[in-house]
Order: sequence, then C-alpha cells, then structure tokens
Amino acid sequence: MCGIAGIYAYLDVAPKVDRAELARMNARMAPRGPDGSGDWYSTDERVGFTHRRLAIIELSDLGAQPMHSEDGSLTITFNGEIYNYPELRAELVAKGYRFRSHSDTEVLLQLYRDRGPAMVEALRGMFAFGLWDARQRRLVLARDPLGIRPLYYADDGWTVRFASTAKALLAGGAVSRDPDPAGIVGFHLFGCVPEPFTVWQDIRAVPAGCVLTVDASGPHAPRPYYDVASALAQRTVEAPRSPADAREQLSAAVHDSVRHHLVADVPVAVFLSAGLDSGALLGTMAELGARDTLAVTLAFEEFRGKPLDEAPLAAEIAARYGARHVVRTVDRTEFERDLPAILDAMDLPSTDGINTWFVAKAAREAGIKVALSGLGADECFGGYESFVDVPRSVHLLRPFDFLPGVGALARRLLSNGIGAGLGLHPKAAGVLEYGGGWAGAYLLRRSVYMPWELRDLLEPAVLEEGLRRLAPLSRIADVLKDGRTLGDFDRVAALETSLYMRNQLLRDADWAGLAHSIEIRVPYVDPFFLAALPPGKTLATLNAKAAVADVPRPPLPAASRGRRKTGFVTPVGRWLSEAAGVVDDGSFSTASRAWLRRVWTAGWTGPTLA
Repeated sequence: MCGIAGIYAYLDVAPKVDRAELARMNARMAPRGPDGSGDWYSTDERVGFTHRRLAIIELSDLGAQPMHSEDGSLTITFNGEIYNYPELRAELVAKGYRFRSHSDTEVLLQLYRDRGPAMVEALRGMFAFGLWDARQRRLVLARDPLGIRPLYYADDGWTVRFASTAKALLAGGAVSRDPDPAGIVGFHLFGCVPEPFTVWQDIRAVPAGCVLTVDASGPHAPRPYYDVASALAQRTVEAPRSPADAREQLSAAVHDSVRHHLVADVPVAVFLSAGLDSGALLGTMAELGARDTLAVTLAFEEFRGKPLDEAPLAAEIAARYGARHVVRTVDRTEFERDLPAILDAMDLPSTDGINTWFVAKAAREAGIKVALSGLGADECFGGYESFVDVPRSVHLLRPFDFLPGVGALARRLLSNGIGAGLGLHPKAAGVLEYGGGWAGAYLLRRSVYMPWELRDLLEPAVLEEGLRRLAPLSRIADVLKDGRTLGDFDRVAALETSLYMRNQLLRDADWAGLAHSIEIRVPYVDPFFLAALPPGKTLATLNAKAAVADVPRPPLPAASRGRRKTGFVTPVGRWLSEAAGVVDDGSFSTASRAWLRRVWTAGWTGPTLA
C-alpha cells in the first residue's frame, strides 16, 4: 500500500510541473509509505509523478516507484496490491514479455502494453494508479472495481493533478479550497461524502470501477468498466441444488478469496472481533496453512466482564486456530489524546473510522504491516437490518407513491408534531413520502439527517445548491439502474455495497489504517468473490451470515454464533456524543449526529452549521 500523486500540464501554455508543489503533496502522504519515496519528471517537465512506498510485495529496490517500462515509454505510480499478478505474469511471459522483478507493479506496465486501458478488467485486487503513456501522450487514471483504494483529481482547465488523498492535493497549494455544497450536504445526509464529490468544489474522486484518461484536450469523462448491480444481475454461477451445495459454494468462495489475499512478502495478520466474519477469515487462514498468525482485538475497560466485552470470545477463537492474540485496551483518555490526530488523518469528514484507527494503531505497535478485515461481509451476506427493513418498507408503502402529495403533507404535519413533542424519531415524518420506493426507503434507513432537517443545520443557499447538485434520491436510484431484474436481497446488497460500504467503510479503512502505515485487506470485498457466491435468494434462504461460521474447519465456536451484533454500542459512541455535548441514549443515530457535529465544527473548510 502506498501514496501516489502526479501533475500533468496538458495545455501547451500551462506552466511546467512545479517540483516544490509535488514535494508538498508527497510529504502530506508520508504515513502511507514509510519505506521509500521516489519522484519522476518527463524530459519536457510537463508530467511529474511522486510515490510513497509501503513495501509489501517485492521488498527490494526492484519494486521502487515510480516504475518505468524497459524502453521508458511507460511510467506508473501505483497504490494497492494485485493478488492475481503471478497468473497474469505467467500469461505475459508465455507471450514473450520479459520481467526484471517479481513485483505486481511491473505486471501492470506489461499488461498495459499488451491490452491498453482495458487491462483493468483482468486485475484482481485493490488498486489506484496513474500511468503515463509517452507514445500516446496520455495519462491514464484507474481505480479498482469496488473502490477500495481512493484516487482524487483536480482540473483547472490547464493542468490535472491527482493524488491518493484530497488533503494531499490541497497541500500542494495550487488547488482551491472553495467549498462544494453538494459534498457538504452529502456529508450531513449520510455521515460521509458521496463520490465523486468531496467537500471542495475543485476536487473529485475518480469513481470506483472507472478509468479516466487525460490527453492534450484535457480529462475525458470517466469510463466505467464495473458496476455492482449489473454484476449481480449477470452472475453466471450455477445455482446450488441443495442447502449443502450452497454451503459448499460459499465455503469455496471464501477459501479462494482468502488464499489470494494472503499474497505478500511480509506476515499477514487479522483484525479479530468476537463476530463471525473475522473469525471465519482467521479459521480459513489456518486451514490454508497460515501459522502463528497475529490476531488483534480491541477491548474497552468499561466493558470488562460484561456481555459487550469482545476480548474473551475473540481469545477463544484465536486459540482455536492457533493464532497469537493481542488485545489492545482503549480508554477515553487515549481517545481524547488521539482526537486531533484522527481529525487530521481523516481525509474527508466521516462519522465512522474510530475503531479502525485504534485497531490499526495496535497492529502497528505489534510490528505488522498487513491485516485482513471482515469489512464487506454484511453487504454480501445480509448482515444489516436494511436487508429486512428496506424491502418491507417498499412493499408495504408502495401504494402511497401513487397518491401525489399525501406523503409530503404527512411529513409536514408530523414534522410540526415532532416539534411539539410527540416523541417520534425525526425520520418518522418521512415514512409515507419516502418509504414506498427503493431509493427513498434506503435513504430513510441510512441517512443521519433527512433533507428537511438540514434547514436547521445549513445556510439556505448551501442547502438549496447542494441538494440540487447532489440529487440524493436520483443518486441512490442510479445504483439499481442496471439491476432491474434483481431480487430484494441483491438490490439491498447493491445499495449497501455501492453507497455505505464504498463511501464510508472503505474510505475510513484507508485513512485510518494508513495513518499507521497499515494495509487493510478485505477478502469479502472482491468482484471475483462476489461472482463465485450463490445467488442472493439462495444466500437469504441459507442465512449466509450464520453459515459463514461453518466455512473453516473446525467451525467457529457456538458462542460466537449467538452473539449480538454490536456496531456503535461501544464506549466510543458515548465518548463521541459527550465530546459533542450531547446526552447519549445508546443509539446509533444519537452517536452519529453528535459525531457529525463534532467533526464538522472541528475545522473543515466551508460553511459551518447554523
């Protein structure tokens, strides 16, 4: 895992690359790559790349970046890991391509020479890269299918700049800090900023599953090569004939993904909770031959000896699979001490990521560089309440969609009632107006605030412009535009994967992990894994969330199967609320709203809360 950045002055009249600017961008990403740093500039000084290295594969200098093709016509700066690079390398060698190293980065160069930008479709892994094709005078920016690795860019009409983090672009000093109302409204709605927006109007994310090219005419529109809903709709795996077959299919998919995610030249650890997802990863690692694996668990003094304490059950799971177990206890004092560093590392404002910060910190203290995480399992296996709540809402309330104005009227009346103290949750006002459609029902389920509540939080001009450009219902509905044949389970899976997981969980894993120079790998977030799973209807019938406990041999202990999913029910939720001056009622909503206000008022550029 690494930090990448680059500048391409594509117009002839644009100034040449400012080396000091690129150096500032590199310095802002130092924690992402403590093992090395490199720069490259084209002979005409119209293109410059920089790189911070966290050495995971090919630890020698042969893996250093930016890396060049043998003839110098191709140069790449790459962030990520390609898990199927040995197979791709073998294919290229059979075609006559020669290699100087055993790095996955060199495979990318040769694969581009062989297939051009379409090479991204063959890659299994997490990646973001900038590649300069000197023969075509073309910059290619690409991002992995599910958006595990971030990539941002800014275009001023003369020059394109790109980087692994938005804050690195700002650190260069040439990108405007003017706020973006769409990103600001998005953060207050969802607790994260929906891509491609950021909270700065001149900075955009390269969308997940897209390739963006820049030539002498400037950036072209991002070209998508992967879409979650269409991939689920076109899944070609044969439907299992029996529950036993479905379990075997699930097990084979997990084993295959974990095997690929263990590719590394350094030890691979695991973030271990008391839940099923991470325990299944550890058990599968042991079954595949991993020995003396380090398992890292977070604990809290407030929970010691209580049902919410994950450490005892995690210790049982670790012992079951022969792992070395490290339990890291976090208290409020450490949280408050780390809070300024957390906010500084947080690339875009977020209402999550705190637990990842501390477990990554513990891994770094233990001398680890790479760890597997169970992130993404809930999206695959139906582990969220949204898999029940959203379809139920749509099917029950759809008739109200055909009664114009009724939902809006009910919302206005209930909003007034809430203000008068009826004791209803603020979202209750929008149930009739939003609950009958997939986009509206999902917004109700996942939003921190609903649109009408933002009148009390944001300036009117910011809110109006932000809602117009963000168009939240249309943005959610677009996720399903190529998945009209999907069943209820797969529809929710596509929504959770494309929105909540991508915009919040994966982004938080990136900044919180790499703030401590930890590469977080996510075997459940893999298009090849998704394609190998049984259809969504089968997963729902099978109760895949529970079935994953039987994937490793021996299976997970019985105690882990009955343990309630905790989520935000940790001291961190209370600390966040108290830090924001809000009385904590133990709910996800209260903690999220309190933390949203705390994050936003901590100094993010742009209009503040009213």
